[in-house]
Amino acid sequence: MSKPNQFTLLKQRRFAPFFWTQFLGAFNDNLFKTALIVILTYDAASWTTLPPSLLNNLIPGLFILPFVLLSGTSGQIADKVEKGKLARSVKFLELGIMLVAGLGWMSHNLWLLVAAVVGMGVHSTLFGPVKYAYLPQHLKQDELVGGNGVIEMGTFVGILIGEIMGAVLVAQPHGIVMVAAGTVLTAVLGLVASWGIPRSPAPEPQLKVNANFLAESWRNLAFSSKNRTVFLSMLGNSWFWFYGALVLSQFPVYAKDYLHGDHSVFVLLLTVFSLGVGTGSLLCEKLSGRKVEIGLVPFGSIGLSVFGIDLYFASQHYTNTQAVDMLGLLAQPGVVRILADLLLLGMFGGFFIVPLFALIQSRCDPKHMARTIAGTNILNALFMVAAAGVAILLLGHGFTIPEMFLVTALLNAVVAAYIFSLVPEFLLRFLAWMLIHTIHRVKTVDAERIPEEGPAVLVCNHVSYVDAVVIVAASPRPIRFVMDHRIFATPVLGWIFRTAKAIPIAPAKEDPWLMEKAFVDVAKALHEGELVCIFPEGKLTSTGEMNEFKGGIAKIVGRSKVPVIPMALRGLWGSLFTRDRGNVFERSFARGPRSRLALAVGQPVPPDEATPENLYQQVLDLRGDWK
Repeated sequence: MSKPNQFTLLKQRRFAPFFWTQFLGAFNDNLFKTALIVILTYDAASWTTLPPSLLNNLIPGLFILPFVLLSGTSGQIADKVEKGKLARSVKFLELGIMLVAGLGWMSHNLWLLVAAVVGMGVHSTLFGPVKYAYLPQHLKQDELVGGNGVIEMGTFVGILIGEIMGAVLVAQPHGIVMVAAGTVLTAVLGLVASWGIPRSPAPEPQLKVNANFLAESWRNLAFSSKNRTVFLSMLGNSWFWFYGALVLSQFPVYAKDYLHGDHSVFVLLLTVFSLGVGTGSLLCEKLSGRKVEIGLVPFGSIGLSVFGIDLYFASQHYTNTQAVDMLGLLAQPGVVRILADLLLLGMFGGFFIVPLFALIQSRCDPKHMARTIAGTNILNALFMVAAAGVAILLLGHGFTIPEMFLVTALLNAVVAAYIFSLVPEFLLRFLAWMLIHTIHRVKTVDAERIPEEGPAVLVCNHVSYVDAVVIVAASPRPIRFVMDHRIFATPVLGWIFRTAKAIPIAPAKEDPWLMEKAFVDVAKALHEGELVCIFPEGKLTSTGEMNEFKGGIAKIVGRSKVPVIPMALRGLWGSLFTRDRGNVFERSFARGPRSRLALAVGQPVPPDEATPENLYQQVLDLRGDWK
C-alpha cells in the first residue's frame, strides 16, 4: 500500500499549526526588513542623514547579530520549556515588536525601526531551535525528510512572498500605513496559529539556563563537535548558507548592472531561485524513499557546483545593454539559460540542505536536540558574516559578479570533497543512491525490520560485487560490513570500504590472525550498538544458487547474543556485477536498463536459534525463485 505524501501533514494538527506559525514568522521578518530597506534606499533623506549604502548593510547585520550572541541560550530554553508554550511566548514577543515598529513607521522614527530589526532577530533566534527540534517529537522516522522538505519549502516561500510584498506595499501611496498594519496583522495571525500547536514535552525540564550567553554558545559548539558526523553535517548546512548568502547578496547588482533590469528583474531572480529551493526540498521525500537519505547531499553539492559554473558562462553570453523590466528581460536571447541555472541552483540546494537537517535531527542526542540546532544557527550566522567578508574582498580585488559566481561554485567543489573525505558515509550512500536510481530499480520488502537503533547482525546471500551498496541504500543507519580481505584491498573500492569502517576477514588457513581480529572487531561494534552485516557464504555465488553458510555466524552470535536479521537479494544474478560464467554482456543487455531487483528482510531471529542451517533456510525462503 502506498504511503501518503508529505502534503497530508498540512491537514494534521501535529504539523499544520506549527507550519503556519513558522511560515508567518518568515513572511513577517522579510515583509518588514524589505520594506525598511526599500524606503531607506529610495527615500532616505526624509528619515536620516546616514548614507543608504551604510544602512543597507547595517540592517541585515543587526538582524543576524542575535543569532551569533543568543543562539546558545535559546537552545537551552528550547530544551527546558515545553515547545508549544515557548512558540506562543515568541509570537507574543513578535506582536510587541511589530507594535513598536508600527509606532516607528507612523512617527518616522528610524531608531525605533532599527530596534525592531534587532527585536525580530531575537524573535528568530528564539524560534529557530524550536523549529527543528519540534519535528522529531511529532513525526515518524519515515516522515522526517518529507516534513523537513515542507518546512524548508514554507520558509523560502514565506521569505519570497514577504520580500515581494514589502517592496510592493511600501511603494503604494499609503504604503507605510499598509506595511505597519500588515506586519501587526501577520503577527496576530502567527499568534493565533501557535495556539493550535500540540503539547511537546521538554526533554530536560530541570536544565539550568546559563546566563553567560557567550560561554554557553562556545560550550554548545564544543558539545556538538563530539558527535563527528552531526558536527560535520552542521558545518555542511552552514556552508549552504555561506553559498546562498554570497550568491543572493549579488542579485540586486547583477540584475541592475549585468542584466540591465529594474527592480522587477531582481524580484524575478529571487523568485526563480526560491522556487528552485522549494521544489528541491519537496522532491527530497520521493528521491529518498521516505528515509533520511544522505546520499542526496553529494548529489546536491554536485549540482551547486555545476550550475554555479554554468551561470558564469551563461552570463558571458548575455549581450543586452538596454534597460529592461521583467517582461523585457524574458524576451532577451540567453536569459532562459540564466534563469534555468538559478532554478537548478536552488533545486540542488534543496537536495543538499534537507537531508543534512534530517540527519542532524536523527543522529544527535535527543536531550540536546534544540541546543544542537542552536549551535547550527550560530555557525550559520558566522558563515553568513564570512560570506559578506569574502564578497567585499573579491569585489575589492576587481572580481565581477559572474566571476564571483564562478569562484563560489569552485569553492563549493573543494569544500564538498573535503567534507565527504572526512565522512565517507555520504559518498557510500551517494553511490548506493545512484546505483538504485540509474542501473537498477530496487524494491525493498519489509525494510522496516532493520532496527533503527541497537545492535544486530544482518545476514544476506552473496550475489554480486555491489551487494553491500544495495543493502546500504535500504538501511536507515550506517552498517559495518564484514568482507573478504581481498575486496577490502581493492584500490578504489577498498578506500571507500576502509573509510566506511568495514571489517576485513580471511579464512583461518590463509590468515588466522586476521580472522580472529575480525571476530574481535565485530564483537566490539555490536557492543557499541552498531549494525554489522556479514555474507555467511564467504564467497560470491558462481551459479546463482546459494552456497552453504559457514560457521562464523554462530561464533559471532554466541559471543554477542544479539538478534540476527535474515535478508535476501533478488534479481542481481546475471548482471555485470556477478560472477556469471555465461555470456554476462548478453544477459545484461537482455535485462535492459533499470532492471528490477529487490531486498527482502525477514523477522529477527533470536540468538539461540541463529544456527547456520536455520539462517540458510530463512534466507532461501526470502529469496524464493528469484536469483
